Amino acid sequence: MVMRWTDGERSRVNHLSRQIRLNLWVFAALTVLGMVRVGFAWPGHRAPVLAALGAAVLVLAGAQSLRWDSLAGRPWMPRAVVASYSAALAVHFLFCLADPYAQLIFPVGAVMLTAAAATTIGSRAGLGLGAAGLVGYGAMIVLRPGADVVLTTSIASVMLAVAGLCLLTANNRRHHLAERRAAERRTVALMENGSDAVLAVGEGEVRYVSSSIGRILGRDADSLTFADLGEMTHPDDVERINAFLGDLRVAGAGATGSLETRTLHSDGTWIDTEVTGTNHLDDPDIRAVILSVRDVSTQNALRAELLRQAFEDPVTGLPNRALLLDRIVTAVRRHARNGGHVSLLLIDLEDFKKINDTLGHMAGDDFLRTVAQRMTSVVRPSDTLARLGGDEFAVFVEELDELGLHTLAERLLAEIKLPVRLGTSDLIGTASIGIATLKATQDADVETANELMRDADLAMYAAKLGGRDRIAVFDPSMYTAAVMEAEARTELERGLGADEFTVVYQPIVDLPSGLLIGVEALARWQHPTRGLVGPDSFIPQAERTGLIVPLGAHVLRVACHEVAGWHSAIPGAENVRVSINLSARQFQEPDLVDTVRAALADSGIRPHLVVLEITESLLMHDVDATVVTLHELRELGVQIAVDDFGTGYSSLSYLRRFPIDILKIDKAFIDGITDDSDDATLAEAVVGLGKALRLSTVAEGIEHADQQEMLSQLGVTYGQGYLFARPGSADEIAEMVRAAYRKQVGGQ
Repeated sequence: MVMRWTDGERSRVNHLSRQIRLNLWVFAALTVLGMVRVGFAWPGHRAPVLAALGAAVLVLAGAQSLRWDSLAGRPWMPRAVVASYSAALAVHFLFCLADPYAQLIFPVGAVMLTAAAATTIGSRAGLGLGAAGLVGYGAMIVLRPGADVVLTTSIASVMLAVAGLCLLTANNRRHHLAERRAAERRTVALMENGSDAVLAVGEGEVRYVSSSIGRILGRDADSLTFADLGEMTHPDDVERINAFLGDLRVAGAGATGSLETRTLHSDGTWIDTEVTGTNHLDDPDIRAVILSVRDVSTQNALRAELLRQAFEDPVTGLPNRALLLDRIVTAVRRHARNGGHVSLLLIDLEDFKKINDTLGHMAGDDFLRTVAQRMTSVVRPSDTLARLGGDEFAVFVEELDELGLHTLAERLLAEIKLPVRLGTSDLIGTASIGIATLKATQDADVETANELMRDADLAMYAAKLGGRDRIAVFDPSMYTAAVMEAEARTELERGLGADEFTVVYQPIVDLPSGLLIGVEALARWQHPTRGLVGPDSFIPQAERTGLIVPLGAHVLRVACHEVAGWHSAIPGAENVRVSINLSARQFQEPDLVDTVRAALADSGIRPHLVVLEITESLLMHDVDATVVTLHELRELGVQIAVDDFGTGYSSLSYLRRFPIDILKIDKAFIDGITDDSDDATLAEAVVGLGKALRLSTVAEGIEHADQQEMLSQLGVTYGQGYLFARPGSADEIAEMVRAAYRKQVGGQ
């Protein structure tokens, strides 16, 4: 039978057994005290009493040898103990009746019996015995009149206090025992119902087994033997288990270790278990190695599945990016011995997003699986075809020359372009492929693999720029261009963060009178080392990187704020308007209207004095969405101008749908207006179109007086260009505005 360490009943019986032996000594001590009193304080006839008391001492001493450990477990024993205390108190009372100093001797014995009873049979019995002692003491005072009232009252108070203290002590002990037993029950519940089986293995014996071993291994905890442990261990793991246990014993107290092994279930199957052991051989209460056994079969199966998922694309079943990188590193190190090389083909499917958007993601997954299967039929068994995510695939090849790489890429393109049947539709895909090659090196790592992938990606991007459905091979100049692009972006971000971008203004005048009626806000970069940088040097980069959005918002805020300042500071200039360009990227932002609204509110400028300029080509991109956004902007009160009009492809029917206020004639038509009749005719047509649609017209790039004169004759409303002023800082243009309206105010 395997022992149980936590047994509340056994603990109670052991405690009662110990207390009974202690009580016998208490009774013996009181009896010896009585013998002393008889021998020294009693008058004549002492011999019979001394003999009786001596015999009682011998009997009490001999009773210590009885088997109290077994007797204490009898159901009648608690009642017998209570009776023994009551009898002892009665005998003590009768003895003290004959003692000359009974009022002193009786309380001593009664207190000793009360204290012993409280610790043995509980607070209630102890309280009852204490009360009986007080009653006995009172009776003794009555039977022995003439006692000192103060002394007897004091002694009674002491007896009462001792009885109360014993009661409190007994109660505290009872609560302590209850808490300890509750803790033991919780410990047992945790061990018996936990996910682990707990065993205590001593020298050649199993000292404890939790019942949870039945749930985990199907074994009976009460009958498990040391030999059973050996039979349950897989033959191939026996040596490791023995070494593990031996190392724990040698390592000393508190040493801990763990290992995985295979354990035989009662149903005959082998399960994976994790065994954790701790050395408690030196602990006198344990003297065993504690083993915690956990079934990790499900965990191991899950780990294997997660490992598969970690290296496999869930849609196509191909290796994913992580596995591809690992294979690249391994191959590069392997080929380092013979100076070989490896190559990567990066494949980007074009317009795949349209399949998801129009037919749904399930159709998109079917398309990817079909294309993956076709590409698999093209690559060699030694090659690795992987899906990197989205619409990107990669083929990793070893020791293939340039001609072989091009041949493989062309075959891949041909397979991709084969029709794919999805439902009732046949879809034909195209792709761009970038090729990069890397010479093998011994110290290759993941960074090396990432560099190969980066080079292939740059080549693929070059193929896209070349017109798609193409193959491009990596050239170092591609990396140089990419680095320059990244550096330029970083520099732009730094400039935006350092508030280096400023706003300059070019005046817009009324052509017939030449009066300054507005300005166009233009961005400039006050670079710390390059000085003032024009827009041609940073606007294209800002457009490509998306930084045009925060830059455009900055220009909008600054221009509205500064021009609003002119309105309040310059008499007569209250109606000077400001034109601000919106890029295509800004126009695609969902919060564009909120950005404009915030700029108007923060600056306090009147909305109708703000003109937002957009290009003609932007108008024709997603016409329906553009119309909605333009109407939302117009609802704010701002005006809308079409910049560079005449260079795009707007039709009159489309133009009528847009809420436009101003048409700006591109400088390309102004340059030759006095020499080329076609340019003059076009300008005249734009003016006529503007009048028909009730739109104002602005001519850009006017540099000569004869251009101004002719445009004025054609009916162009406003103009701007170097003839009137070059772009200038806010202070410079503010002074021009002040001078212009000083003359007008003075003339009035």
